[in-house]
Amino acid sequence: MKLITTIIQPSKLDQVQDALSEIGIQGMTITEVKGFGRQYGHTEQELSQMSRIDFRPKIKVEILVSNYQADEVINAILNASYSGQVGDGKIYVANIEQVIRTRTGETDDEAV
Repeated sequence: MKLITTIIQPSKLDQVQDALSEIGIQGMTITEVKGFGRQYGHTEQELSQMSRIDFRPKIKVEILVSNYQADEVINAILNASYSGQVGDGKIYVANIEQVIRTRTGETDDEAV
C-alpha cells in the first residue's frame, strides 16, 4: 500500500479531484494548510503598512492506494496540478504496512 500526499495550490483542487475520479480513485482526505517552499514568503501593502506574509495557503491531499495504482495516481496529480509557476507543490509517497477498515475489519487492499 502507498500513501500519496500532495501539497497543491488551492486553485488546482477541483482539477486534481476530477483527475483522480477519472482514474477510479474513490476516496481522499483534503486539509487546508499553510506553508512555503522555494517561493518563501512575500510582502504585501495594506493601508500604507508593509507586512510580510511567511506562509502561503495550500491544500494537502492524501490518497491511500494499492501499490499498482501509485504511478497512475502520481501522473494524474502531476498533470492536474501543473502550472509551471513556483509554488506548484510537492508529492510525497510513503509505504504503508497495514490498513484496517474499522467498521468491517477488512485489511489492506480490501480496506481501501
